[in-house]
Amino acid sequence: MTAYTGGLLDELNILLQFNLETTQEGIKIHRSAGTPAIEATTRLFNKGLITQSDGGYLTDLGHIAAEHAQATYTILTPAHETPLKPASM
Repeated sequence: MTAYTGGLLDELNILLQFNLETTQEGIKIHRSAGTPAIEATTRLFNKGLITQSDGGYLTDLGHIAAEHAQATYTILTPAHETPLKPASM
């Protein structure tokens, strides 16, 4: 069985911070953000998902990952009350 580790959850939480409506807006993770957020941001940079080790902008791959992270969050949160229906074939 596979499960999200604490580190992966931290990375997903960082990806949730990006505004997907524009490519001109990045994020900056300050030292006061805490060790988990700083380490998660560095890992995202090392994986090629963001442009700077302390945030920056999403790369093309990072944008795809952030879209999926944000969609998953939207689907799984209680605020999503309308059941999803499969597309018609």
